[in-house]
Amino acid sequence: MDQETDKGFVAAYLNLSGKQLKEKIRQAEEILKNCNLCPRNCRVDRTSGERGFCRTGDKPFVSSYNPHFGEEAPLVGYHGSGTIFFTYCNLGCLFCQNWTISHLGEGHEISFKALADIMLNLQQNSGCHNINFVTPTHQVPMILKSLEIAIDKGLNVPLVYNCGGYEAVETLKILDGIIDIYMPDFKYANPEAAKKYSKAEDYPSVAKVAIKEMHRQVSDLILDNRGIALRGMLVRHLVLPEGLAGTEEVVRFLAEEISPNTYTNIMSQYYPCYKAVEHPPLDRRIKNEEYRKAVKAAIDAGLKRIEGRN
Repeated sequence: MDQETDKGFVAAYLNLSGKQLKEKIRQAEEILKNCNLCPRNCRVDRTSGERGFCRTGDKPFVSSYNPHFGEEAPLVGYHGSGTIFFTYCNLGCLFCQNWTISHLGEGHEISFKALADIMLNLQQNSGCHNINFVTPTHQVPMILKSLEIAIDKGLNVPLVYNCGGYEAVETLKILDGIIDIYMPDFKYANPEAAKKYSKAEDYPSVAKVAIKEMHRQVSDLILDNRGIALRGMLVRHLVLPEGLAGTEEVVRFLAEEISPNTYTNIMSQYYPCYKAVEHPPLDRRIKNEEYRKAVKAAIDAGLKRIEGRN
């Protein structure tokens, strides 16, 4: 069943008691003192000014926020997805399309109250169907602390965890009961490609475990009777030139080890950004034939909900 009415729907985090949420905040903030929020395991004390791979401390660091109409259809709905772009990232993708944010650090450190107010503004003033945290992995404690403030002021829409797929299961378990919709990338099936292009050789194995945990928490995507997402998981896969992303293994994994009903966006919009021009074949856009082959692989693997098939 992938559709239900939104009547009676309650965002996951509203089912937690205040005590339960405070305990999750405590657990997340404790990690910052010897940080292993993500698989980088930098082990720096972010509360005392030390910086690891993500280059951020213990306060929210936001680049921008707005109602976004370019996301997947179930997130956009009629009024847009309330995206909050966090600065920096725990991956080092040399073809990143948001490289001014993730690599150059475009953005500002803000207060917890300010982040809470952003969430409320997107819900109340813009009418967004959800709050969409973009690149949230290194900001989980800050999100949770701000969420507590926002809940007290009336936040009630689903939360979207829009990440690169390079996640620590321990951190995801803290988010169990908080996040309604997980939207991870599954970027690579090949460790060599992951190392060369994103500085994360263990990405394929890490992403598989993380996606399994996300699906355990929220299951397949559930839509309301308008086609708007309420709860569940969406997976993004960006097709790269010459099959560098390992699409066939990615879609096989999703169909056989997660669910054939995994909502999957096979993305065609790759174009050379940042340092991609220095690394052929990433110096060109994908060919129509390469994209058709990727979609066919997804269908042949048994995936039933493919946004990019048209």
